[in-house]
Amino acid sequence: MIFGKRVRLRAIEKEDLPRFVAWLNDPEVRRNLILYQPLSMGQEELWYANILKEPVDEQPLCIEIKNGDKWEHAGNIGFMQLNSHDRNAEIGIFIGRKDFWNKGFGCEAMRLMVGHGFNDLNLNRIYLRVYETNPNGVRCYEKAGFKHEGRLREARYHEGKYIDMLMMSILKSEWIESEKTGGCA
Repeated sequence: MIFGKRVRLRAIEKEDLPRFVAWLNDPEVRRNLILYQPLSMGQEELWYANILKEPVDEQPLCIEIKNGDKWEHAGNIGFMQLNSHDRNAEIGIFIGRKDFWNKGFGCEAMRLMVGHGFNDLNLNRIYLRVYETNPNGVRCYEKAGFKHEGRLREARYHEGKYIDMLMMSILKSEWIESEKTGGCA
């Protein structure tokens, strides 16, 4: 497990799948994700079986939030497209528990995973894609130290119109510098 102050990251278990299906079938949760159609339990079970075949470094982790004396499952986070030659990877995150939105948990989870990527996996660059219609996500990533790199114009058709996709990244050197200030400020 990877521990933060209010967040921990752990391996996904089969028992977590019903929560993922419920969250990912909520249009409000799914709005800022690549998914655009409802998801069945069978599809989620197939996804889970396939991720277990992936290298451990590319298997997503559960985000759990400390609530009193217990840990509550809130979403997931993981690396994709891990490139060992160029030492970079794409990162993705979602918080499915809406009662945990806008409380800094996503930023803390992002900082934990980015730290894991730089310190344990020896990555040099971590990048992500975020829709322009997701200002809370953009703000979270900026607080976690990500910088804007570019814009893919009208890259997604969403709710009857085309929207831009923003590209953001953080470099290991930037991460080291941001650790001095504590991040997520």
